[in-house]
Amino acid sequence: MSSKIFSAAIVGLDAELVEVEADISPGLGHFTIVGLPDTAVQESRERVRAAIKNSGLPFPRTRVTVNLAPADLKKAGPAYDLPIAVSILASSKDFYLFPKNISSDGVNKNSCPDSLFAGELALDGALRSINGILAIASFAKNKGIKTLYIPSLNAPEASLIEDIEIIPVQNLTQLINHLTKIQLIPPFLKSESLNSNPSDSFEENLDMAFVKGQEYVKRALEIVAAGGHNIAMTGPPGSGKTLLSKTLPTILPPLSIDEALEVTRIYSVAGLLPAGESLIRKRPFRSPHHTASGVSLVGGGAWPRPGEISLAHRGILFLDELPEFSRAVLESLRQPLEDGVVSISRAAGTLQFPAKFILVAARNPCQCGYHNDPEKFCSCSPSTILRYQKRISGPLLDRIDLHIEVPRLKFEKLSEQKQAESSSEIKKRVINARKIQEARYKNFRIITNTELSSKMIKEFCEVDPQSQEFLKNAVTQMHLSARAYYRVLKISRTIADLAGEEKISLSHIAEALQYRAKGEE
Repeated sequence: MSSKIFSAAIVGLDAELVEVEADISPGLGHFTIVGLPDTAVQESRERVRAAIKNSGLPFPRTRVTVNLAPADLKKAGPAYDLPIAVSILASSKDFYLFPKNISSDGVNKNSCPDSLFAGELALDGALRSINGILAIASFAKNKGIKTLYIPSLNAPEASLIEDIEIIPVQNLTQLINHLTKIQLIPPFLKSESLNSNPSDSFEENLDMAFVKGQEYVKRALEIVAAGGHNIAMTGPPGSGKTLLSKTLPTILPPLSIDEALEVTRIYSVAGLLPAGESLIRKRPFRSPHHTASGVSLVGGGAWPRPGEISLAHRGILFLDELPEFSRAVLESLRQPLEDGVVSISRAAGTLQFPAKFILVAARNPCQCGYHNDPEKFCSCSPSTILRYQKRISGPLLDRIDLHIEVPRLKFEKLSEQKQAESSSEIKKRVINARKIQEARYKNFRIITNTELSSKMIKEFCEVDPQSQEFLKNAVTQMHLSARAYYRVLKISRTIADLAGEEKISLSHIAEALQYRAKGEE
């Protein structure tokens, strides 16, 4: 007797349909799983057998064959435990879990075509949470599946997807009682609304008001937050580069509903969704160590997973001590910075992960950190300084929009009693600029000025003849590349938006150019 039910496989950030077929036939007791399963799926044989027996249910003593179709799709992870167990029990003569459907060839098969099952089984039959449930729920809805049977711990996350019934299952016995109509499990009721306002919380000790001086750098960070641009800060140790970088999230606008779902989906697949949190509301801030490998930063592995740049999607990727990172690791950032996605190729195919992040890089001017410092002597030789600065390639620097010097603060500034502008005040201007961009690009699939293509720049970044002549001279004298030229226009567009002006003026271009100077030396 055979049965067929549906489950799903995670492929990148998406899901693919998996048919779980079980067949019980005469023969010696043997349990086989076929269909390109990985080690975790092969091990599910022992988990499923123990879970069924410890739930007080009979496990077949004859030959059991489970097929996971399609056979050319690799099946990874423990999420198939539940569908395998249900398909085996559905094939048993002791249970009638689903109505018998007659297939086109006239054979009766136990099946449940409008439901999808996913979950890991403990040895006692309890269900454990799994990764990627948001992707599975979204896929199930698109496929027209009406009911999702998943671990109860995953139910809040799955309920973010509208118009699909979520059945929260605690253990195998409870599910069998539900399917046999002995005791129904009430559907999960959504407790969190997508439209609820996110909390505007950040660490109390992180606020622009607590950073003394550095008004020039704060202005640059305001432009970064408003337009989604990248920034590199150079300065001696203790000048405030790291502190300023960590205050950047306090002036960023909250995640929109669509952005929050994007970020949550990535963290769900990566298994990094915080416990008890079904929807990520705060923009990510990722700060990998400079010893990080290329795979950890970009993503990858035999079964590719999101890396740090994808975990920073719609948030901030902070690379402290930029020259200390491996050259190969830094060069791997080129394509994501340009395209907003990272492509990972393997023998089985190519996967893409989103990577639209704000890159914030901090570095010292030399190995000792005091090159051109007015108060402390630099112990590096000219060749050492040059070698240190050349650790970062020109093409990578060209992709960074703003280049800022963060000077050492004098005692008068440090002891100044005057209160600086708070993060909340700066954030208001940033949000207003973002609203202008949202209205401007409502018919395009972009959110911020940094995402403008060269074609869109011609439409939305027009300048008057006087400004065009000024820009032409600047490009010639500063030896700007075509990429740098377009980035100057994008920054100018953001500066105009912060000023609430529709047209880009000469002053906006002049300010944008001063942020490129250090990158074009």
